[in-house]
Amino acid sequence: MLIQLKNLKRMALENGSFVTDFILLGLTNRPDLQLPLLFLFLIMYVTTALGNLGLVTLIRLNSHLHTPMYFFLFNLSFTDLCYASVFTPKMLINFTLEKNVISYRGCMTQLYFYSFFGIFECYVLTAMAYDRYTAICNPLLYNTVMSPRVCLSLMLGSYLMAFSGAMAHTGCMLRLTFCDTNTINHYFCDILPVMQLSCTSTYVNELEVLIVAGINIFVPSVTIFVSYGYILHSVFHISSAEGRSKALSTCSSHIIAVTLFFGSGAFMYLKPSSAGSMDQGKISSVFYTNVVPMMNPLIYSLRNKDVKLALRKSLSK
Repeated sequence: MLIQLKNLKRMALENGSFVTDFILLGLTNRPDLQLPLLFLFLIMYVTTALGNLGLVTLIRLNSHLHTPMYFFLFNLSFTDLCYASVFTPKMLINFTLEKNVISYRGCMTQLYFYSFFGIFECYVLTAMAYDRYTAICNPLLYNTVMSPRVCLSLMLGSYLMAFSGAMAHTGCMLRLTFCDTNTINHYFCDILPVMQLSCTSTYVNELEVLIVAGINIFVPSVTIFVSYGYILHSVFHISSAEGRSKALSTCSSHIIAVTLFFGSGAFMYLKPSSAGSMDQGKISSVFYTNVVPMMNPLIYSLRNKDVKLALRKSLSK
């Protein structure tokens, strides 16, 4: 018996886990809310998919939208579409099942792509803030500063940061051992709820989350705040009220998106895993996993004359 236990322990350490499947508790365990939530999140996902896919198509097909601002918006919409698709289809299926099971490999894969697209969105929003800063503070140098080469470099840097961050999160999660507890108090494989199931020390993982999440929230946040500090300084020096209003209106949509995404992300990750409850974490997660990807195409298109013009042209054809 002792030999068998030693062999099991050795296999667990080699494979990283005793557990082969996880059970997702979902948003709620109340049966009467499953169907309403299914329809609610189905509508949200369809709106997200159609909105982002439509925006990607419009920008791709209309040459007058081939500018730095819409290049970043193209990447943001594509990211939101992929981001929501990482977990929402599985979430919708789980609303119809009594037992919501996801394999160990499926859970780690979901965690990786969730981390990748989430971090990438942080840096796309940062690049968009820098674009607005250049357009308002240095309009005469805009075409030179925001050249195609610079835009591509910003996106390449965003992809590299997303790749390294997702690898760090997933690599640290794979080093943990999961013995017998396999019930995740969440609707997808988020980092903190999965980490809490480990039967080995999670000190290194918690430190890694604070460092990686801290960098990927702090650096973009500071860059965005500094950019808007210069923007506000330039706007206040515009003589006409109409000019000030026009300059601020070009930034309002971005400010809303940044506030929702970074605010909910910081609430979830920039705190010890023992603080607060996972139920609060679920509510926070809904904002940055479902609400933000759905709202981005709406807030960036409904008040945008160029996008409306491109839509009318495409529909007339």
